[in-house]
Amino acid sequence: MVLRINTKPDIIALERKAIAEEQIDQKARELVDQMSVKEKVEMMTPVLSMPKMLAEMISDGMRYNQEAYQAGGNERLGIPSMRFFDGPRGMVSGESTCFPVAMARAATFDRDLEYRVGEAIGKEIRANQGNYFGGVCINLLRHPAGGRAQEAYGEDSYLLGQMGSSLMKGVQNHNVMACIKHYALNNQENTRFKINVEADERVLREVYLAHFKECIDQGAASVMGAYNLFRGNQCCESPHLLTTVLREDWNFKGFTISDFLWGIHHTDLAANAGMDIEMPAIQDYGKKLLKAVEAGDVTESVIDESAFRVVRTILKLESAPDPMNEYPEELIGSSDHIALAQEAAEKSMVLMQNNGGVLPLDPAKMKDVLVVGRLAVTENIGDHGSSRVIPKYVITPMQGLQTQYGRDITFTFEPGEDIERTKELARQADAVIFVVGYDHGDEGEYIDMGGNEIGGDRKSIRLHENESHLLQEVGPENENSVAVLIGGSAIIVEEWKDRINGIIHAFYPGMEGGTAIARTIFGDVNPGGKLPFTVAADESHYPEFDRLALETSYDRFHGYIKLDHDGNKAAFPFGFGLSYTTFTHDSAVVQVFEDHVDVSVNVCNTGKLAGDQVMQLYIGFDNSAVEREHKLLKGFQSLALEPGETRRVTLTCPFEKIRWYNPDSNKWELEHMEYQAYIGSSSDTEDLISLLFRIE
Repeated sequence: MVLRINTKPDIIALERKAIAEEQIDQKARELVDQMSVKEKVEMMTPVLSMPKMLAEMISDGMRYNQEAYQAGGNERLGIPSMRFFDGPRGMVSGESTCFPVAMARAATFDRDLEYRVGEAIGKEIRANQGNYFGGVCINLLRHPAGGRAQEAYGEDSYLLGQMGSSLMKGVQNHNVMACIKHYALNNQENTRFKINVEADERVLREVYLAHFKECIDQGAASVMGAYNLFRGNQCCESPHLLTTVLREDWNFKGFTISDFLWGIHHTDLAANAGMDIEMPAIQDYGKKLLKAVEAGDVTESVIDESAFRVVRTILKLESAPDPMNEYPEELIGSSDHIALAQEAAEKSMVLMQNNGGVLPLDPAKMKDVLVVGRLAVTENIGDHGSSRVIPKYVITPMQGLQTQYGRDITFTFEPGEDIERTKELARQADAVIFVVGYDHGDEGEYIDMGGNEIGGDRKSIRLHENESHLLQEVGPENENSVAVLIGGSAIIVEEWKDRINGIIHAFYPGMEGGTAIARTIFGDVNPGGKLPFTVAADESHYPEFDRLALETSYDRFHGYIKLDHDGNKAAFPFGFGLSYTTFTHDSAVVQVFEDHVDVSVNVCNTGKLAGDQVMQLYIGFDNSAVEREHKLLKGFQSLALEPGETRRVTLTCPFEKIRWYNPDSNKWELEHMEYQAYIGSSSDTEDLISLLFRIE
């Protein structure tokens, strides 16, 4: 038998009409029943061989995934192939729209905005003849040094599930299959291919899998396995993760794919565990899988089910009616999508510190502004791994300042290498804007280019020593001093924060990031972002993190949960962010119903500017009979308020969101006891109103 392994099939277009799930299942089963064993294996196998994939990358200037990575499909039976494009800050192919990284978008706490970002990405993939998006990254931020922190939504499982499912639903609204990744416990980079993670069943399900289940419950089409090992098994070969949890317990109907190239180590173990498709080039499936079936190491019934899951999912989305009549190429990097990228960047800005009301700067009072730091003139939109997007242009912070306000204000760039010179310039300026932090060399997907390491886990969670020294020395020279932080997660600021009056965390803000930064500094945008992670006062307040570890064990305590448990106060708490206006919240009431609890509160904009506030609901478990967190986020709502406006906000927590997993009974159980409800503007006790309620 000869397997098709190199030629890319023509795109097969199905008639789009509403079809019931039962009909799709029946059709998929009929098609699989008509397949030979070879054809079933082909449904699980990528189109490209490794040499062909490398040749394709070379022809594209060593750019990754410029053409769709295809798998499956059957021309004889009229089954379209799966056509993959990566993310998550946009489609990685061509000159697509580059959105802020997912961590930045998490700071908006805005489900609707993330849904719209998903829609835009879905449209661009359709315009590029794709039907699969591999960019819904929902790995939990256990420690801020984690190299790929920027690709996901922060340290809280509930936030991850809400934002990840919003992106997923937006993508799938345009009939693009969305893949959630990396399943599971994938939390560090440098040893990602080798590290074995241990966690007990409660920690696994309550902490590290809950956000995956949320996305599955909301209809995710596909799941990508992870590189790391879990309990001694490769995640892409784990029967517990892929079959017991995913299919048997969660009733997942979609298909799984391996993490790329190095996710699968053993053909038979992966196939028997429930790994449906190897990606993106043939190494362990294809001929090897066919031989494993012929040898009896993998039964044909296993292949039948994998092929069925792939066919069913492809048919479901390839035959569903589209919300648009067509998807022209002009959608890729379109002006509407770029405007959305700017909106997302502006809404993600987190004002961490504003001593003396230094921000916003008043353009009428500014003639000469000094802009300091190499990142001010660097196109710095995130890591250079598989999530890299190369848009048609990038607005740097310096360009944003000059374009938006350069007609009336002179902006002078200074790299900051000569401290004494920079001090003198700072004293002469009306304001000083420092742009400091990280780039793709400091954090991101780990790539070893012949000993030249790019990305990986951070070596420090503080600024580079030269930048910290710069802020400490030059900051006090001008009372209108502002530091803009660029980075994928928390940066400890203790050694210099008292030397600078304003601090904005801008993350990696996308192609229009410089515009968003400038408009925020000068007040055309009122920042409303909230930290999706905890900024601790000291490294010891985070979990232990060894970037070269080969073995590790996870418990339930990290981020604000760990600070609560240990009695440490955050420098800047999870959910925190200032505004140019002021808000109050009061008159909180809790109501218990048959299957949920509602907590209502009045929120008032007491300032003179319109602004955005995020109300957050935490549920407390201090009376639990088992080990649980002090409190967990279980609801949030972003709202825009005009000056003087008051709005009543109600946040709902279903009882199913506060159950605990009993490993003895293998069931989720609800404790009948008195709970605490906390509602407010951050995870810090001082920002929360505390209430009690009982579930009988």
